[in-house]
Amino acid sequence: MHIHVLQLIVGDKLISDSYNSLGLHLLSSGTILDAGDIHMLNRHNVEYVDILPRTTIGAGHEPSEAPVRKANALQLSSFSNSITAIKDIFTTVGDGGLIDNEVVESAFNPLIDSFQEEKDVVSLLLSLTSQDDYTYQHSVQVGMLSYYIAKWMNKSEKDALYIGKAGYLHDIGKSRIHPDILNKPAKLTNDEYNEIQKHTIYGYEIIKSSMKDNTLALVALQHHERMDGSGYPMRKKSTEIHSYSLIISVADVYSAMICNRVYQEKRDLLIVLKELHRMSFGQLDPKITQVFIRNMIPNFIGKKVSLSDGRVGRIVMTNPSDFFRPLININNEFLDLSQLQDVEITQIAIE
Repeated sequence: MHIHVLQLIVGDKLISDSYNSLGLHLLSSGTILDAGDIHMLNRHNVEYVDILPRTTIGAGHEPSEAPVRKANALQLSSFSNSITAIKDIFTTVGDGGLIDNEVVESAFNPLIDSFQEEKDVVSLLLSLTSQDDYTYQHSVQVGMLSYYIAKWMNKSEKDALYIGKAGYLHDIGKSRIHPDILNKPAKLTNDEYNEIQKHTIYGYEIIKSSMKDNTLALVALQHHERMDGSGYPMRKKSTEIHSYSLIISVADVYSAMICNRVYQEKRDLLIVLKELHRMSFGQLDPKITQVFIRNMIPNFIGKKVSLSDGRVGRIVMTNPSDFFRPLININNEFLDLSQLQDVEITQIAIE
């Protein structure tokens, strides 16, 4: 089946090798395409490939039923262990104890190892859920996302793991905030909100006294600072904020918006990305935010979307200049939103 790259869907199987115009080998015959593979073919300007006819692959690979990536047993185990570890660290610190760096790394590093080959970060993060307190799950997600962002910024593996660890510990100061305030479903009073803000200072103090690591402590202190000076606790601006803190800030905002919290339902992914894009004009570092969005975009190929005119389809190709207007497959017909300004995506679903 000779098919244009724009018509590929996640789950299609190549029946011949794929090369770019310079003769560089890209993908081998037999490859079952995922979102990253399709993105790579587009990036190399490949026009046509040969795939196994979809009718012989099975209903699970039809355009209307693109498969969704789920965590495997090792990943679930590593995620669960990291949740348990950060919960124990919070308890230890809350009781007046210190953070043990070996405990942190023995929980966080294996988690990253289990995700080394992962490409569909979007589906995976949403499929990894825990019944534990939001704060613990959020800490693990921010650690993972911070690691990914660092790698996408071409940081070394050593630096990426360190930045991931900083994300894992960024909220440790909340161990000193009373649970009644942290988990309050109603609007916080001014005094309660001021106390919540102190978790950044508490985190700085805890890490400094436990680990003697100024950079990790600065991340805990600064992850709510904003480029325009609107953040807290010290109203730092732009270059006054440590570069690692800027990375963790992006991961922190994204994770907070995709999770359920006692006072806020998780938001649709489209709204989350639009909000991050908006915040990159003043609050979040624009380069880091764009790196994050650009590397998350391929994960949306194959995802189900609802349109403002009532139609439902799946993203088959993203628009690098405007993610919010991709190519949509609707019952095997293709709709290019970049050519239709009156039609909008209203929802992106992760089944």
